[in-house]
Amino acid sequence: MHMADALVNPVVAGTMYAASAGAAGVSIFKVRQEDNQKKIPLMGIMGAFVFAAQMINFTIPGTGSSGHLCGGMMLSALLGPWAGFLTMIGVLLIQCLFFADGGLLALGCNIWNMAFYGCFVGALVIWRLIMKNGASRVKIILASVIGCVLTLQMGAFSVTIETMLSGVTELPLKTFAAAMQPIHLAIGLVEGLITAAVLLFVYEARPELLWGVGKTQKEAKLSFGWTLGILGILTVLVGGVLSLAASSLPDGLEWAIGRVTGSEELAAAETGIYAAAEKVQSTTSFLPDYAFKGSDSAAGTTVSGIVGALIVVAVMIAAALLFRFFRGRKRKKAGMQ
Repeated sequence: MHMADALVNPVVAGTMYAASAGAAGVSIFKVRQEDNQKKIPLMGIMGAFVFAAQMINFTIPGTGSSGHLCGGMMLSALLGPWAGFLTMIGVLLIQCLFFADGGLLALGCNIWNMAFYGCFVGALVIWRLIMKNGASRVKIILASVIGCVLTLQMGAFSVTIETMLSGVTELPLKTFAAAMQPIHLAIGLVEGLITAAVLLFVYEARPELLWGVGKTQKEAKLSFGWTLGILGILTVLVGGVLSLAASSLPDGLEWAIGRVTGSEELAAAETGIYAAAEKVQSTTSFLPDYAFKGSDSAAGTTVSGIVGALIVVAVMIAAALLFRFFRGRKRKKAGMQ
């Protein structure tokens, strides 16, 4: 559901950048207050996993469309909404700059549509409500499916609102929404099941890693290190191997645009801020569309999956150090008592 620059005008783009930046500022403050050092490696590994998982487009039977994981709900169920949101920003920024996935001008929109709802509505409302009296397998599945379906519907509708406010007359609100909402309902169902599978693994391996479930009497089956290690191995397999089997069908947004306009892409203006954004992306994206430049080699996809995941890990660690997320205040206080 990555929006291209052609779908937004500078005013809407700037507004969504500001809204996303505001949410990011609050998130930085909240994560610093949490001061939980275990979240540093978890942010890196889970961010890398979401990056890799987003490379796999799964076919939606009978539609001619495909979908991919957004990941906000999954991240926030493990990291909490604040750290989850910041991790999603890292993933989307790396996709935009290094892989030309989603427009640079539209990045604020993509952060809001793909991260804000999943992390804040998904975690603070749906996940926290369902997990109020403790976690269980059924609750995890229920929260994952409901959360992914609802928040993806909200994100899809935001796309239609943003294009309407941008004056994209080729995509009338009612017609565009009528194409966007049903296809993203199906995508949300699949994402919910994938999210549930990952969270159920964590629940069995290290249940205390689930956010907002309180103390649990369920015994951990794996150490923290082993749990992260398995998630890391899965990330490499997903990004480096399974990504080769990704569907070539247009994703839900491209499919919806095609249904309305007859073409899966709209052309952005070649002057002004659009040209400047395109120039930046063409300079920074060393693996555009997750492939070697000028090559259709499958190796490009594998390299993109592995290299991109490693960059996510590095960026999240760097962000944690830069913003001094985890300063060990709780540990210092304990040592003084």
